[in-house]
Amino acid sequence: MRKKALQAAGLLSAVVIAAAACSDDNGSSGGAEGPIKIGVLTSQSGPASAAFAGTEGAVKARLEAYKAEGGKCSNKQIDVVMADDQSSPQGALVGTQKLVQQDNVHSMLEVTPYFFGAATFATTAAKDTPVLGAAIDAAPQWLEDGNNLFAAMMTVPDTSKTYTSMGDYWKSLGIKKIASVAYDNKASADSMESVMRSAEDAGIERVYVNDTIPLGSTDVGSTVLGIKNSGAQALYLPINPDTSLAIVAGLRQAGVNLESIVSASGYGGDLLASPPAVQAAQGVTFLSWSEPAEMNTPATQKMSNALKKYADSATGIPTMSQQFAWNTTDLFLHGLEISGCNASPAEYRSTLREDKTWDDGGMFAHPVDFSTTASDTECLYMVDLKGDSFVPQPKNSPLCGTTVAPQSP
Repeated sequence: MRKKALQAAGLLSAVVIAAAACSDDNGSSGGAEGPIKIGVLTSQSGPASAAFAGTEGAVKARLEAYKAEGGKCSNKQIDVVMADDQSSPQGALVGTQKLVQQDNVHSMLEVTPYFFGAATFATTAAKDTPVLGAAIDAAPQWLEDGNNLFAAMMTVPDTSKTYTSMGDYWKSLGIKKIASVAYDNKASADSMESVMRSAEDAGIERVYVNDTIPLGSTDVGSTVLGIKNSGAQALYLPINPDTSLAIVAGLRQAGVNLESIVSASGYGGDLLASPPAVQAAQGVTFLSWSEPAEMNTPATQKMSNALKKYADSATGIPTMSQQFAWNTTDLFLHGLEISGCNASPAEYRSTLREDKTWDDGGMFAHPVDFSTTASDTECLYMVDLKGDSFVPQPKNSPLCGTTVAPQSP
């Protein structure tokens, strides 16, 4: 079960039309004086379900915490309707159609790597429904200005850009040569290429890159040999924990001790729940888009306490799906407060589109500007696994960089 959870969790790295939707005037979807109905799309069955099992609990934990703290709209009844994407793009489309057309939700929250299968429908036939999401599916619609999609992230992932952040990080460690491994799909390969460009901009030579690994594969013998023979000092892994930790274990067995191994996914309670994974991941650096719980700030304390109280979390350290679900629900509540507790979907959407103040309750390094998807800044949080705990890197939590200007032809 734990292995399946780790496999499914890596979909974050691997993954970078219908009938009429309900209208804004549909009272059953919420607004006015009645309850507000929100839909949640996530993986409740199929191979990704283990990794996203925490979504529903985290959504409801954020809502319960909001009610307990007496937020501006805490007296407003908010009903949650779930939809299963069945761990597939087609399932995501069917689930989105259900929420919009049958359930008539006021707004939809998506926490799934398969939303790209529904993105066209969501922004055309369902364009009147606000969709707030984790944006971990690489759908191009997340990068389009002015539509009904709102990413619950500091920066919408855009692998066509090159940010200075990771290159500057490795340069500060004295790294001269770097390797990277990606899956044989566009999302993973593009992520690798973007970060390799950052390294090169910092004067670091890419000496080994491999984007031919099948999704979820642990057959990495030849890959380990390639990294070893390349003389790389650092390694970037935009792949899932099962594959990345197999590579790390293989390198150590081969006597290769790299100065830096950075994994794009894996931070969270998912990994800590697996003793073999904890042992394999010692010394690996993990990336997070928002403050990790271990920073123990007021914002992370609120999240951790709510997950313990309302979502049966033993540690308060969120799993990947819990973190994204919390962020997305926090954004929904923020939008409700600024647009009005009885706002229609149209009023909600137009108000949130102009907002520049949401920072995930303080867990982001800077507020999000929803008037545009363009961003010249990227901020990440970096944590090292030491023993059975994640330890934030003080100088790199957050690590922020700016876009690299395109080189002249």
